[in-house]
Parts: sequence; C-alpha cells; structure tokens
Amino acid sequence: MNRKTVAIVMVAMLSSQGLRAEEANRASTYVGDEIVVTSSRVKEPKKSLTSNITIIGRDEISNSSAKDLSELLAEKNIGHIQKYPGASTSVGIRGFRSESHGNDLMGKVLVLVDGRRAGTGNLAKIMTDNVERIEIIRGPAAVQYGSAAIGGVVNVITAKGREYPSIFIEQKLGSNSYSKTSAGAQGKIGRLDFAGSVSKSDATSYSTGTGDTYPNTGYSDMTTASLNVGYEFAKGHRIGLLAHSFDVDRAGSPGYLSQADPYAYTVQNNHSVDFIYEGATADRQVSWMARYFTGMDTYRYVDPTYAYESRTDIDQRGAQAQATWQHDLLRLTAGVDWLKYELESTLTPTWTSYENPALFALGKYGLFDDRLILTAGLRYDDYQVDMLDSEGSSRSTDNLAHQAGLGWQINDVVKLRGSYAEGFRMPSARELAGNITTYGSTYIGNADLKPESSATWEAGADVAWKKLAASVTWFSTDYTDMIEPTATSSSVSTYRNVGSATVSGMEANLSWVFNPADTSWELEPYVGYTHLLRYEDNATGDHLLYTPEWNASTGLRVRDGRGFSGAFNLACTGKSMIQDYESNYSGTVITKGAFVVANLSASKKFPLERQGKNGRGITLKAEVDNLFDRDYQFVKGYPMPGRTFVFGLRADI
Repeated sequence: MNRKTVAIVMVAMLSSQGLRAEEANRASTYVGDEIVVTSSRVKEPKKSLTSNITIIGRDEISNSSAKDLSELLAEKNIGHIQKYPGASTSVGIRGFRSESHGNDLMGKVLVLVDGRRAGTGNLAKIMTDNVERIEIIRGPAAVQYGSAAIGGVVNVITAKGREYPSIFIEQKLGSNSYSKTSAGAQGKIGRLDFAGSVSKSDATSYSTGTGDTYPNTGYSDMTTASLNVGYEFAKGHRIGLLAHSFDVDRAGSPGYLSQADPYAYTVQNNHSVDFIYEGATADRQVSWMARYFTGMDTYRYVDPTYAYESRTDIDQRGAQAQATWQHDLLRLTAGVDWLKYELESTLTPTWTSYENPALFALGKYGLFDDRLILTAGLRYDDYQVDMLDSEGSSRSTDNLAHQAGLGWQINDVVKLRGSYAEGFRMPSARELAGNITTYGSTYIGNADLKPESSATWEAGADVAWKKLAASVTWFSTDYTDMIEPTATSSSVSTYRNVGSATVSGMEANLSWVFNPADTSWELEPYVGYTHLLRYEDNATGDHLLYTPEWNASTGLRVRDGRGFSGAFNLACTGKSMIQDYESNYSGTVITKGAFVVANLSASKKFPLERQGKNGRGITLKAEVDNLFDRDYQFVKGYPMPGRTFVFGLRADI
C-alpha cells in the first residue's frame, strides 16, 4: 500500500470502538416491505411503487464473487453488458445503454451514487465494498433525474453506520496474480455514525477459456475508498459527508486478441465529495434535503508504440434541494437540481461547459387505505453548452417530461401496477455546436437539435406471499428524434433528428426462501428473465445493434444459520446483432451468438466467541468465476477470462 492508503486504513481502525453484531450487517431477503428511495426520491416501501424496481441487497452483494458494480450487474444480467478488458463497462436496460467513455450525459441509462449523478457511465469505476444496496429502475426516470434516464437508472447507495461499531481487515488472492487488501470500519457512537472502507488491488494478464494468455489485460495499483459519516445534531436533523475515490495507475488496453497491443494502457480516476443535510418537523409531516457535491473524472490513454497520448478531464459540481409535504393520503415533493460539468480534452474542442438547472414535482395520492395509489410527476430542464475553439460557442435547449402511474393492491398477496413515463437525452456539445475535423471528415454542430426522447407504457403484477416474491412486467417504448450524423457533402456532415425505434418486451422475476425439512438451512432459488418482443429501427426494420433478444440470470443462494453461505449463479445472454470491426474496418453487421457464464462462491465464518452474537469472527471465502471455463466475449474480439479462483480471509474484530 502507498502512504495515502495506509493512512486511511489507520484512521478507519482508530475511529471505531466496540463490536458489531453480524445481524446488523446482513440484509435480509424481502418480498415487498423494503424501503427504497430511487423511484420517488423519498423513502417509501417498495410495495407502494407503481414502477418496476429491482433491489440488490447487502447480503446478495457479499455472497457474489463480483469485484465491482460492472461484474455484479453482469451476474444480475438485467440487460446488455458491454465489457472490455481493463476498466471499461457499460450496462443496458430495455435496449438502451449507459455511456462508459466520457460524460454520462451521452448515455441512455443513468448511474447514480446516493441519488446524484455519478459523473460516469463506466460501471467498472464503482466499487461495492461499502455499499448497502443497489436500486434499479427499469424504464424511464427523466422526471426524477433528468437527461440520460431513458432505459433506466442504477442507484448505488452507500452503507450507513449502525449500532455495534467494528472494524474489518480482508485479504484476497487468486488466479492471474490477483491480490486485494481491504480494511474498513462502521458503527454508531452516540449521534455520530460512520461507515468506510479502503482497498488496493493488482492483477496480471489473464488466460481465456481456450487457455491462451491475453496480453496486457492486467492492472496495477487500483485503489478505492468510500466513506459515509454523519452527525444527528437534533432529532430528525442529520448532516453528512460522503466521499468516494477510484484510482488505477495502469490498466491494460490490449486491443483485439487477433491484433493484441502489449503496450497501450489507460490511467483512470474518479473522485467525489458530497455534503448533505436532511431534516424534518417533529411530526414528520414536512421533510427536506439539501446537497452540494463536487467531483472529477479523468481518463488518460497512452500508446507508447506510436508515442500517442490523449487525456480527458471532467470536473463536476452540482446541488439538489427538495421538500416533501405529507398529509393523510396525499404526498407532494418538489425541488430543484443544478448540475455543471466542465470538460478539458486534448481532443477538439479543448474545453466545454455543460450547465443544467431543473425543476421537478412529484405527487402521490392513496385511496382505500392506500390500496389504490396514484402517482404523477413533472420536470423542466434547461440545458446550455459553452465551447472554446469552435465557431458559435454557445447553444441551449430545454425539455419538459411527464410521468404517471397507478398501483392497486388487490389483497395482501397480489398488486397490479401500470405507468407512463418519458425519457430524454440532451444533445451533446459536439452535436449542438461542434466544428471538428477527424480523419479528413468535418462534423458541424446543429443548434436546432431537439433532445432525443422516449415514451414508455408498462403494466405489471407483483406477488408477495410469505417468503416468495414474483413479478411480471410488459413494456413498450417509442424512441424518437434520434440524433445521427448526416452528410451534407463528400467530406462534411452535420447532426439531425432523423431516427426512431420501437422496443417492447417482458420482464419476469421469481425468488423463494424456504427451510428444507424444518432445518436451520435456508435455500433461495431465483430466476430473472427479460425477453424483447420487438427491438427495431423504424426506418429500416432492422434489429437494434448490441441488443440481446433475451437475458436471464438464475441460481441458488444457501445459508445454514451458523456462518456458512454460498451462491451459484448462471448468467445467460441471448444472441444479438453487432458490427464486426475485427474482421474488417467496414463494420459488417453479423449475429453474435448466445453464451452462458457460471460463477460459484462460498464462505464460512468462525465466531471468536461462543454465541457469535457480537460479530467477531474469522471468515474464509472461496470464489470460482467462469466455473465451466467457457470461451466467451461480451464484445467481439475481446475474450473474457477463463476459469479463475479467488480465496479470501477476513477478520471482523
């Protein structure tokens, strides 16, 4: 570890006192009563929502072999995963995908950290070590969060310190010289709560499922840190600080296996700090939240062979303020969001500023003892781009988005729901005001561009009976005003709103927790499945590229009630149409076949005291990724690792 890492670890250890019960760190399996915040921007039970929400709890995260958010969502397999070697991954939901390179405003799936924009769509930059849960909205959420939330929203919620303060130290070793050292602390002392972790990891180049070494796929000095600390200075009033850090000094960037580059690499950083105040009146009838956040995201690409280097730096600042009024059956939430990105790049244009103030209002009304729920929302976004080194350096546009939903709790077991929601993506700086020449072609911005927009209808049913949970959802999305480059001469192109597409499909999930033969063992089989009924370009009738026809995830989680837990997961991805740049530079459209990846993990905790109620203990963990050593690729030409093993030892003291 470097000095900075050691210092953080020491502070985390010295700041904790006492012990923590294991039960306080474990997220139980729920069937509808868990509290979520993503869909309405306020805390409420999942069973009162009118949209399709997926929750990944702390227990599921701990049992997974995933090393970061990208690998966790690849296991969950909610949609298309675009994963490259190194540290670059995007996720797709309902045919739309996050943007893994550069500013997240270019994406169509939005990634949040604790309810605000993460500043990146690259899931590989977001760790899960200090995460309480992950909430995923399937479908548009523009009213809540603005641009890019077309296919859905992934909200990563940081752990908060509870009772029983404790510390942990963990060491993992595995295939390809993988090594990860972690330490952290969490707990609550009086009115002060804290939860934090820090880690450092390294890995060398990996072997594929065929047994061939894929050079330049390792990384060195990947350091991550996360901290959530708060102080309740009066009942119902808490001030908090959140900090997140991701640094990788060198991540391999190998190129296609058939043309592997053993020397190119990337250097990536993502840092952020949030200051939050949450308050409420004594009767909780009025509550509010105010936040200011700042951060930076850096991407540097180096190719020593050609003495080439490019760099992009994005500074992020933003603020959120909202207030909620609850009276009997009616709840109203209104607020303002403000966001500003400043981008500097060695590419043209060299400097760009994005500024996006927005106003929103959300309402909920319950009838018949909250068995019939009506929701509605409205949001207005103003968006301005300022550029240097470009003719016509300032452009602006705006957008108004709507949504409405209905939920009917027929009885204690079955709920029906339906909703209409809109999404949009604001035009980028290049699309609005660019004047860029690359490889002999010039691209001119179009100040009259409209935002890309979508309208989605969905209907579904949720079942919650004892420890069985199931849901099924039908959705249909009309996607219009797609922004595409259009040639105006042999060497000059501009951007126009010319495209449209239709995406519809079905989503289903089922899980059941039971105790076989009345033993202490707890088994949880589960399955999640998405099937697209239609995903085509309206002009050509062709299937949308990089959009699998179906995705599925199934497996079994096991616990014995005495410290043992295990998980077996199968992630199944259907065929998709892609462009083949590996075989030729024209990008011929071909069919990429389906594939299945199996992961297995198991852990056993040995308590240091007889009853083990205080959480002290030593945990042994073993993980096997790609259990059947399959040769598979998320992106053609970039094969993923073959069978890999990881063994870990953790001490909670």
